[in-house]
Amino acid sequence: MKKYALGMIGLGTMGRNLLLNMADHNYAVTGYDKDPKMLNILEEVGQKHNLKGFSELKDFVQSLELPRRIVLLVPAGAIVDNVIKELEPLLDKGDMIIDSGNSHFTDTSRRAIELSVLGFHFFGMGISGGEEGARFGPSMMPGGDKTAYKAMKQVLEDISAKVNGEPCVTYIGPGASGHFVKMVHNGIEYAMMQLLAETYDVLKTGLGYKTEEIQLVFAKWNKGRLKSFLMEVTAAIFAFIDDKTGNLMVDMVKDEAKSKGTGKWTSQVSMDLQLPIPTINEAVTSRDLSKFKQLRVALSAAFPQEITLPENLQEIEARLEEALYFAMISSYAQGLHLLWQASNTYNYELNLHEIAKIWRGGCIIRAELLEDIYQAYIDKPDLEHLFLDASIQIKLKETISGLKKIINIAMDNGIPVAAFASTLTYFDTLRTKRLPSNLIQAQRDFFGAHTFERTDEEGVFHALWNQTTL
Repeated sequence: MKKYALGMIGLGTMGRNLLLNMADHNYAVTGYDKDPKMLNILEEVGQKHNLKGFSELKDFVQSLELPRRIVLLVPAGAIVDNVIKELEPLLDKGDMIIDSGNSHFTDTSRRAIELSVLGFHFFGMGISGGEEGARFGPSMMPGGDKTAYKAMKQVLEDISAKVNGEPCVTYIGPGASGHFVKMVHNGIEYAMMQLLAETYDVLKTGLGYKTEEIQLVFAKWNKGRLKSFLMEVTAAIFAFIDDKTGNLMVDMVKDEAKSKGTGKWTSQVSMDLQLPIPTINEAVTSRDLSKFKQLRVALSAAFPQEITLPENLQEIEARLEEALYFAMISSYAQGLHLLWQASNTYNYELNLHEIAKIWRGGCIIRAELLEDIYQAYIDKPDLEHLFLDASIQIKLKETISGLKKIINIAMDNGIPVAAFASTLTYFDTLRTKRLPSNLIQAQRDFFGAHTFERTDEEGVFHALWNQTTL
Protein backbone atom coordinates (compact mmCIF):
# COMPACT_ATOMS: atom_id res chain seq x y z
CA MET A 1 0.00 0.00 0.00
CA LYS A 2 1.21 3.51 -0.82
CA LYS A 3 2.24 5.46 2.28
CA TYR A 4 1.25 9.09 2.67
CA ALA A 5 3.22 11.79 4.47
CA LEU A 6 0.14 13.41 5.97
CA GLY A 7 -3.59 12.79 6.34
CA MET A 8 -6.57 15.15 6.64
CA ILE A 9 -9.74 14.26 8.53
CA GLY A 10 -12.62 16.40 7.29
CA LEU A 11 -12.79 17.05 3.56
CA GLY A 12 -15.17 19.98 3.57
CA THR A 13 -14.20 23.26 1.91
CA MET A 14 -11.30 24.12 4.24
CA GLY A 15 -9.89 20.61 4.64
CA ARG A 16 -10.11 19.83 0.95
CA ASN A 17 -8.44 23.08 -0.12
CA LEU A 18 -5.68 22.74 2.45
CA LEU A 19 -5.00 19.24 1.15
CA LEU A 20 -4.86 20.55 -2.43
CA ASN A 21 -2.44 23.25 -1.26
CA MET A 22 -0.16 20.58 0.24
CA ALA A 23 -0.34 18.50 -2.93
CA ASP A 24 0.66 21.56 -4.97
CA HIS A 25 3.82 21.66 -2.84
CA ASN A 26 4.62 18.04 -3.69
CA TYR A 27 3.50 16.43 -0.45
CA ALA A 28 1.98 12.96 -0.67
CA VAL A 29 -1.31 13.48 1.15
CA THR A 30 -4.66 11.79 1.60
CA GLY A 31 -7.89 12.36 3.46
CA TYR A 32 -10.76 10.74 5.30
CA ASP A 33 -14.43 11.65 5.42
CA LYS A 34 -17.55 9.69 6.30
CA ASP A 35 -19.46 11.43 3.53
CA PRO A 36 -18.90 9.73 0.11
CA LYS A 37 -19.80 13.02 -1.56
CA MET A 38 -16.76 14.72 0.01
CA LEU A 39 -14.51 11.89 -1.18
CA ASN A 40 -15.86 12.20 -4.73
CA ILE A 41 -15.29 15.96 -4.76
CA LEU A 42 -11.71 15.51 -3.53
CA GLU A 43 -11.00 12.98 -6.28
CA GLU A 44 -12.60 15.23 -8.87
CA VAL A 45 -10.79 18.46 -7.99
CA GLY A 46 -7.56 16.63 -7.17
CA GLN A 47 -7.16 14.81 -10.51
CA LYS A 48 -3.96 16.71 -11.23
CA HIS A 49 -2.32 15.14 -8.19
CA ASN A 50 -4.30 11.87 -8.29
CA LEU A 51 -5.70 12.67 -4.84
CA LYS A 52 -7.83 10.01 -3.22
CA GLY A 53 -9.42 9.67 0.18
CA PHE A 54 -10.64 6.91 2.47
CA SER A 55 -14.12 6.10 3.76
CA GLU A 56 -12.78 3.76 6.47
CA LEU A 57 -10.81 5.34 9.31
CA LYS A 58 -8.66 2.24 9.91
CA ASP A 59 -7.54 2.13 6.28
CA PHE A 60 -6.80 5.85 6.38
CA VAL A 61 -4.63 5.55 9.52
CA GLN A 62 -2.73 2.54 8.17
CA SER A 63 -1.94 4.40 4.96
CA LEU A 64 0.15 7.04 6.78
CA GLU A 65 3.89 7.07 7.33
CA LEU A 66 5.18 6.69 10.89
CA PRO A 67 5.07 8.73 12.99
CA ARG A 68 1.68 9.66 11.64
CA ARG A 69 0.72 13.29 11.05
CA ILE A 70 -3.04 13.78 11.10
CA VAL A 71 -4.75 17.15 10.68
CA LEU A 72 -8.35 17.58 11.86
CA LEU A 73 -10.59 20.09 10.13
CA VAL A 74 -13.99 19.26 11.60
CA PRO A 75 -16.54 21.42 13.44
CA ALA A 76 -15.43 22.51 16.91
CA GLY A 77 -16.84 20.92 20.03
CA ALA A 78 -17.95 17.36 20.65
CA ILE A 79 -17.17 16.26 17.08
CA VAL A 80 -13.45 16.86 17.67
CA ASP A 81 -13.57 14.71 20.83
CA ASN A 82 -15.47 11.98 19.00
CA VAL A 83 -12.95 11.86 16.15
CA ILE A 84 -10.04 11.70 18.62
CA LYS A 85 -11.74 8.83 20.51
CA GLU A 86 -12.13 6.92 17.24
CA LEU A 87 -8.48 7.54 16.39
CA GLU A 88 -6.92 6.58 19.73
CA PRO A 89 -7.04 2.75 19.38
CA LEU A 90 -5.67 2.97 15.83
CA LEU A 91 -2.61 5.11 16.60
CA ASP A 92 0.89 4.31 17.82
CA LYS A 93 2.75 6.26 20.47
CA GLY A 94 4.51 9.23 18.96
CA ASP A 95 1.80 9.89 16.37
CA MET A 96 0.62 13.48 15.95
CA ILE A 97 -2.82 15.07 15.86
CA ILE A 98 -3.23 18.70 14.81
CA ASP A 99 -6.62 20.29 15.46
CA SER A 100 -7.02 23.05 12.86
CA GLY A 101 -10.65 23.93 13.49
CA ASN A 102 -11.99 26.83 15.56
CA SER A 103 -11.84 24.96 18.87
CA HIS A 104 -12.22 26.83 22.14
CA PHE A 105 -8.81 27.17 23.73
CA THR A 106 -9.92 25.48 26.97
CA ASP A 107 -10.87 22.36 24.97
CA THR A 108 -7.44 22.41 23.36
CA SER A 109 -5.74 22.58 26.76
CA ARG A 110 -7.72 19.59 27.99
CA ARG A 111 -7.12 17.51 24.87
CA ALA A 112 -3.38 18.19 24.95
CA ILE A 113 -3.14 16.82 28.51
CA GLU A 114 -5.31 13.78 27.77
CA LEU A 115 -3.39 12.83 24.62
CA SER A 116 0.00 13.41 26.20
CA VAL A 117 -0.83 10.83 28.88
CA LEU A 118 -1.56 8.33 26.09
CA GLY A 119 1.75 9.07 24.40
CA PHE A 120 0.42 11.10 21.46
CA HIS A 121 1.57 14.54 20.34
CA PHE A 122 -1.13 17.17 19.93
CA PHE A 123 -1.36 20.85 19.14
CA GLY A 124 -4.07 23.32 18.21
CA MET A 125 -3.64 25.52 15.16
CA GLY A 126 -5.83 28.40 14.12
CA ILE A 127 -6.12 28.93 10.36
CA SER A 128 -7.32 32.16 8.78
CA GLY A 129 -7.95 33.06 5.18
CA GLY A 130 -11.13 31.25 4.30
CA GLU A 131 -11.48 29.00 1.27
CA GLU A 132 -9.06 30.96 -0.91
CA GLY A 133 -6.48 31.18 1.86
CA ALA A 134 -6.58 27.45 2.53
CA ARG A 135 -6.12 26.76 -1.18
CA PHE A 136 -3.36 29.24 -2.01
CA GLY A 137 -1.79 30.31 1.30
CA PRO A 138 -3.39 30.93 4.71
CA SER A 139 -2.06 32.53 7.87
CA MET A 140 -1.62 29.83 10.50
CA MET A 141 -1.27 30.04 14.28
CA PRO A 142 0.07 26.76 15.73
CA GLY A 143 0.66 26.44 19.46
CA GLY A 144 1.33 23.61 21.87
CA ASP A 145 3.49 20.51 21.52
CA LYS A 146 6.84 21.64 20.06
CA THR A 147 7.81 18.15 18.88
CA ALA A 148 4.72 17.98 16.71
CA TYR A 149 5.22 21.52 15.47
CA LYS A 150 8.81 20.79 14.42
CA ALA A 151 7.56 17.77 12.47
CA MET A 152 5.02 20.01 10.70
CA LYS A 153 7.11 23.18 10.43
CA GLN A 154 8.33 22.74 6.86
CA VAL A 155 4.91 21.74 5.56
CA LEU A 156 3.24 24.70 7.21
CA GLU A 157 5.84 27.18 5.97
CA ASP A 158 5.57 25.81 2.44
CA ILE A 159 1.78 26.10 2.23
CA SER A 160 1.39 29.41 4.10
CA ALA A 161 0.91 32.86 2.61
CA LYS A 162 4.11 34.82 2.09
CA VAL A 163 4.82 38.51 2.70
CA ASN A 164 8.19 39.78 1.45
CA GLY A 165 9.17 36.12 1.12
CA GLU A 166 8.44 35.44 4.79
CA PRO A 167 5.92 32.68 5.69
CA CYS A 168 2.77 33.74 7.53
CA VAL A 169 3.12 31.02 10.15
CA THR A 170 5.18 30.80 13.32
CA TYR A 171 5.23 28.80 16.53
CA ILE A 172 2.87 30.81 18.75
CA GLY A 173 3.70 29.34 22.15
CA PRO A 174 2.89 26.54 24.60
CA GLY A 175 -0.48 25.14 25.61
CA ALA A 176 -3.54 26.35 23.77
CA SER A 177 -1.90 29.59 22.66
CA GLY A 178 -2.50 28.90 18.96
CA HIS A 179 -6.24 28.62 19.32
CA PHE A 180 -6.30 31.54 21.77
CA VAL A 181 -4.57 33.82 19.25
CA LYS A 182 -6.93 32.69 16.48
CA MET A 183 -9.90 33.43 18.77
CA VAL A 184 -8.64 36.98 19.35
CA HIS A 185 -7.96 37.33 15.61
CA ASN A 186 -11.65 36.54 15.08
CA GLY A 187 -12.63 39.10 17.72
CA ILE A 188 -10.67 41.78 15.87
CA GLU A 189 -12.38 40.62 12.69
CA TYR A 190 -15.79 41.13 14.34
CA ALA A 191 -14.83 44.69 15.30
CA MET A 192 -13.62 45.55 11.81
CA MET A 193 -16.69 44.13 10.11
CA GLN A 194 -18.95 46.13 12.43
CA LEU A 195 -16.96 49.32 11.79
CA LEU A 196 -17.27 48.79 8.04
CA ALA A 197 -21.01 48.22 8.44
CA GLU A 198 -21.38 51.43 10.46
CA THR A 199 -19.33 53.30 7.85
CA TYR A 200 -21.70 51.98 5.18
CA ASP A 201 -24.67 53.16 7.24
CA VAL A 202 -23.25 56.66 7.72
CA LEU A 203 -22.67 56.95 3.98
CA LYS A 204 -26.07 55.52 3.06
CA THR A 205 -28.32 56.96 5.76
CA GLY A 206 -26.36 59.98 6.98
CA LEU A 207 -25.01 61.26 3.67
CA GLY A 208 -27.64 59.84 1.30
CA TYR A 209 -25.14 57.97 -0.89
CA LYS A 210 -26.44 55.31 -3.27
CA THR A 211 -24.88 51.85 -3.08
CA GLU A 212 -23.00 52.46 -6.35
CA GLU A 213 -21.46 55.61 -4.84
CA ILE A 214 -20.54 53.75 -1.65
CA GLN A 215 -18.77 51.12 -3.75
CA LEU A 216 -16.60 53.82 -5.31
CA VAL A 217 -15.73 55.23 -1.88
CA PHE A 218 -14.66 51.86 -0.50
CA ALA A 219 -12.68 51.06 -3.65
CA LYS A 220 -10.91 54.42 -3.38
CA TRP A 221 -10.09 53.94 0.29
CA ASN A 222 -8.69 50.50 -0.46
CA LYS A 223 -5.96 52.19 -2.49
CA GLY A 224 -4.81 54.21 0.52
CA ARG A 225 -3.91 53.65 4.17
CA LEU A 226 -7.12 51.65 4.75
CA LYS A 227 -6.05 49.02 2.23
CA SER A 228 -7.06 45.64 3.61
CA PHE A 229 -8.68 42.35 2.72
CA LEU A 230 -11.96 43.29 4.39
CA MET A 231 -12.06 46.65 2.61
CA GLU A 232 -11.38 44.91 -0.70
CA VAL A 233 -14.13 42.30 -0.31
CA THR A 234 -16.60 44.91 0.97
CA ALA A 235 -16.03 47.03 -2.14
CA ALA A 236 -16.60 43.91 -4.25
CA ILE A 237 -19.84 43.13 -2.38
CA PHE A 238 -21.24 46.57 -3.23
CA ALA A 239 -20.73 45.84 -6.95
CA PHE A 240 -22.29 42.37 -7.04
CA ILE A 241 -25.55 42.02 -9.02
CA ASP A 242 -28.37 39.69 -7.94
CA ASP A 243 -29.31 37.40 -10.85
CA LYS A 244 -32.91 37.06 -9.65
CA THR A 245 -33.81 40.74 -9.46
CA GLY A 246 -31.07 42.61 -11.28
CA ASN A 247 -30.58 44.67 -8.14
CA LEU A 248 -27.36 44.98 -6.20
CA MET A 249 -27.19 41.88 -4.01
CA VAL A 250 -26.29 43.71 -0.80
CA ASP A 251 -29.60 45.58 -1.02
CA MET A 252 -31.44 42.23 -1.13
CA VAL A 253 -29.72 40.73 1.94
CA LYS A 254 -31.78 40.74 5.16
CA ASP A 255 -30.26 42.88 7.91
CA GLU A 256 -29.81 40.13 10.49
CA ALA A 257 -26.20 39.11 11.17
CA LYS A 258 -25.37 35.59 12.27
CA SER A 259 -22.29 34.34 14.11
CA LYS A 260 -20.51 31.12 15.08
CA GLY A 261 -19.53 32.32 18.54
CA THR A 262 -15.81 33.09 18.29
CA GLY A 263 -16.41 36.81 18.84
CA LYS A 264 -18.46 35.99 21.92
CA TRP A 265 -15.64 33.78 23.21
CA THR A 266 -13.22 36.69 22.89
CA SER A 267 -15.54 38.97 24.86
CA GLN A 268 -16.07 36.35 27.55
CA VAL A 269 -12.34 35.75 28.01
CA SER A 270 -11.65 39.48 28.14
CA MET A 271 -14.03 39.76 31.08
CA ASP A 272 -12.39 36.79 32.79
CA LEU A 273 -9.01 38.50 32.38
CA GLN A 274 -10.48 41.93 33.29
CA LEU A 275 -8.98 43.39 30.12
CA PRO A 276 -11.58 45.55 28.30
CA ILE A 277 -12.05 45.26 24.53
CA PRO A 278 -15.16 47.45 24.09
CA THR A 279 -15.14 47.73 20.29
CA ILE A 280 -15.06 43.94 19.94
CA ASN A 281 -17.78 43.66 22.58
CA GLU A 282 -19.96 46.16 20.75
CA ALA A 283 -19.51 44.24 17.52
CA VAL A 284 -20.83 41.11 19.22
CA THR A 285 -23.71 43.08 20.77
CA SER A 286 -24.63 44.72 17.47
CA ARG A 287 -24.91 41.35 15.72
CA ASP A 288 -27.18 40.10 18.49
CA LEU A 289 -29.36 43.23 18.38
CA SER A 290 -29.74 42.88 14.61
CA LYS A 291 -31.61 39.60 15.15
CA PHE A 292 -34.56 41.40 16.78
CA LYS A 293 -35.96 42.45 13.41
CA GLN A 294 -39.65 42.59 14.35
CA LEU A 295 -38.91 44.59 17.49
CA ARG A 296 -36.76 47.01 15.50
CA VAL A 297 -39.47 47.50 12.90
CA ALA A 298 -42.05 48.22 15.62
CA LEU A 299 -39.80 50.70 17.43
CA SER A 300 -38.78 52.42 14.19
CA ALA A 301 -42.41 53.39 13.74
CA ALA A 302 -42.64 54.75 17.28
CA PHE A 303 -39.30 56.56 17.11
CA PRO A 304 -38.59 57.42 13.46
CA GLN A 305 -35.18 58.71 12.39
CA GLU A 306 -35.04 62.35 11.41
CA ILE A 307 -32.13 62.67 9.02
CA THR A 308 -30.66 66.05 8.12
CA LEU A 309 -28.30 65.55 5.21
CA PRO A 310 -25.19 67.77 5.49
CA GLU A 311 -24.23 70.00 2.58
CA ASN A 312 -20.48 69.40 2.73
CA LEU A 313 -20.58 65.72 1.74
CA GLN A 314 -16.97 65.58 0.47
CA GLU A 315 -15.63 66.94 3.74
CA ILE A 316 -17.72 64.50 5.82
CA GLU A 317 -16.56 61.64 3.64
CA ALA A 318 -12.94 62.62 4.37
CA ARG A 319 -13.68 62.77 8.13
CA LEU A 320 -15.30 59.33 7.89
CA GLU A 321 -12.10 57.92 6.40
CA GLU A 322 -10.20 59.34 9.38
CA ALA A 323 -12.70 57.88 11.82
CA LEU A 324 -12.44 54.44 10.28
CA TYR A 325 -8.64 54.56 10.30
CA PHE A 326 -8.58 55.55 13.98
CA ALA A 327 -11.06 52.81 14.87
CA MET A 328 -9.13 50.17 12.92
CA ILE A 329 -5.97 51.01 14.87
CA SER A 330 -7.95 50.72 18.09
CA SER A 331 -9.41 47.34 17.09
CA TYR A 332 -5.94 45.89 16.63
CA ALA A 333 -4.75 47.60 19.81
CA GLN A 334 -7.54 46.08 21.90
CA GLY A 335 -6.95 42.59 20.56
CA LEU A 336 -3.18 42.78 21.00
CA HIS A 337 -3.58 44.14 24.53
CA LEU A 338 -5.75 41.12 25.33
CA LEU A 339 -3.02 38.85 23.96
CA TRP A 340 -0.47 40.67 26.14
CA GLN A 341 -2.60 40.02 29.21
CA ALA A 342 -3.33 36.40 28.28
CA SER A 343 0.37 35.74 27.72
CA ASN A 344 1.12 36.91 31.25
CA THR A 345 -1.83 35.09 32.82
CA TYR A 346 -1.58 31.77 30.96
CA ASN A 347 2.22 31.76 30.43
CA TYR A 348 1.79 31.63 26.67
CA GLU A 349 5.12 33.42 26.00
CA LEU A 350 3.57 35.27 23.06
CA ASN A 351 5.77 37.33 20.75
CA LEU A 352 3.39 40.04 19.56
CA HIS A 353 5.72 41.14 16.78
CA GLU A 354 5.63 37.59 15.38
CA ILE A 355 1.84 37.55 15.58
CA ALA A 356 1.56 40.92 13.80
CA LYS A 357 4.02 39.59 11.23
CA ILE A 358 2.00 36.49 10.30
CA TRP A 359 -1.25 38.49 10.20
CA ARG A 360 0.12 40.64 7.37
CA GLY A 361 -0.79 38.03 4.75
CA GLY A 362 -3.27 35.23 4.18
CA CYS A 363 -5.65 36.02 7.04
CA ILE A 364 -8.97 37.85 7.07
CA ILE A 365 -7.65 40.82 9.08
CA ARG A 366 -4.60 41.41 6.89
CA ALA A 367 -4.13 45.09 6.16
CA GLU A 368 -1.57 47.71 5.18
CA LEU A 369 -1.77 49.01 8.75
CA LEU A 370 -0.22 45.80 10.10
CA GLU A 371 3.16 46.81 8.68
CA ASP A 372 3.18 49.77 11.09
CA ILE A 373 1.94 47.60 13.95
CA TYR A 374 4.60 44.98 13.20
CA GLN A 375 7.26 47.71 13.28
CA ALA A 376 5.95 49.02 16.61
CA TYR A 377 6.49 45.63 18.22
CA ILE A 378 9.85 45.15 16.49
CA ASP A 379 11.00 48.45 18.01
CA LYS A 380 9.76 47.40 21.46
CA PRO A 381 8.89 43.68 21.78
CA ASP A 382 7.59 44.10 25.34
CA LEU A 383 5.22 46.94 24.37
CA GLU A 384 2.22 46.71 26.69
CA HIS A 385 -0.20 48.64 24.50
CA LEU A 386 -0.06 49.76 20.89
CA PHE A 387 -1.11 53.30 21.86
CA LEU A 388 2.27 53.70 23.61
CA ASP A 389 4.15 53.58 20.29
CA ALA A 390 5.20 57.05 19.11
CA SER A 391 4.40 56.48 15.43
CA ILE A 392 0.95 55.12 16.28
CA GLN A 393 0.32 58.12 18.54
CA ILE A 394 0.92 60.43 15.58
CA LYS A 395 -1.70 58.57 13.55
CA LEU A 396 -4.22 58.76 16.39
CA LYS A 397 -3.68 62.51 16.86
CA GLU A 398 -4.11 63.10 13.13
CA THR A 399 -7.45 61.28 12.91
CA ILE A 400 -9.27 61.70 16.24
CA SER A 401 -11.05 64.87 15.12
CA GLY A 402 -12.62 62.88 12.28
CA LEU A 403 -13.82 60.23 14.71
CA LYS A 404 -15.46 62.86 16.94
CA LYS A 405 -17.09 64.56 13.95
CA ILE A 406 -18.63 61.35 12.62
CA ILE A 407 -19.93 60.28 16.03
CA ASN A 408 -21.58 63.70 16.49
CA ILE A 409 -23.26 63.52 13.08
CA ALA A 410 -24.46 59.98 13.72
CA MET A 411 -25.79 60.81 17.19
CA ASP A 412 -27.63 63.90 15.92
CA ASN A 413 -29.38 61.77 13.27
CA GLY A 414 -30.06 58.66 15.33
CA ILE A 415 -27.69 56.47 13.33
CA PRO A 416 -26.33 53.66 15.54
CA VAL A 417 -22.51 53.72 15.66
CA ALA A 418 -21.83 51.62 18.74
CA ALA A 419 -18.40 50.46 17.55
CA PHE A 420 -17.23 53.95 16.62
CA ALA A 421 -18.52 55.43 19.88
CA SER A 422 -16.92 52.71 22.02
CA THR A 423 -13.61 53.34 20.25
CA LEU A 424 -13.63 56.98 21.30
CA THR A 425 -14.69 56.22 24.88
CA TYR A 426 -11.99 53.55 25.13
CA PHE A 427 -9.36 56.02 23.97
CA ASP A 428 -10.59 58.80 26.25
CA THR A 429 -10.61 56.47 29.25
CA LEU A 430 -7.06 55.26 28.63
CA ARG A 431 -5.69 58.75 28.19
CA THR A 432 -7.39 60.11 31.34
CA LYS A 433 -4.91 60.45 34.22
CA ARG A 434 -7.58 60.59 36.93
CA LEU A 435 -10.88 58.75 36.57
CA PRO A 436 -13.99 59.08 38.79
CA SER A 437 -13.49 55.48 39.90
CA ASN A 438 -12.64 56.71 43.39
CA LEU A 439 -16.35 57.39 43.86
CA ILE A 440 -17.25 53.82 42.84
CA GLN A 441 -14.76 52.42 45.34
CA ALA A 442 -16.16 54.72 48.05
CA GLN A 443 -19.69 53.51 47.25
CA ARG A 444 -18.54 49.88 47.48
CA ASP A 445 -16.97 50.52 50.84
CA PHE A 446 -20.08 52.36 52.10
CA PHE A 447 -22.60 49.59 51.46
CA GLY A 448 -20.35 46.53 51.48
CA ALA A 449 -17.25 47.38 53.52
CA HIS A 450 -15.13 46.38 50.50
CA THR A 451 -12.30 48.73 51.63
CA PHE A 452 -10.28 51.16 49.52
CA GLU A 453 -6.78 52.49 49.01
CA ARG A 454 -5.77 56.08 49.75
CA THR A 455 -3.88 58.58 47.62
CA ASP A 456 -1.72 59.81 50.49
CA GLU A 457 -0.46 56.61 52.12
CA GLU A 458 -0.04 52.87 51.49
CA GLY A 459 -2.44 50.29 52.87
CA VAL A 460 -6.08 49.16 52.77
CA PHE A 461 -8.72 51.21 54.57
CA HIS A 462 -12.38 51.23 55.55
CA ALA A 463 -14.42 54.26 56.55
CA LEU A 464 -17.54 54.44 58.69
CA TRP A 465 -19.54 56.14 55.94
CA ASN A 466 -22.95 55.54 57.50
CA GLN A 467 -22.07 57.91 60.33
CA THR A 468 -22.22 60.75 57.83
CA THR A 469 -24.85 63.37 58.72
CA LEU A 470 -26.87 64.33 55.65
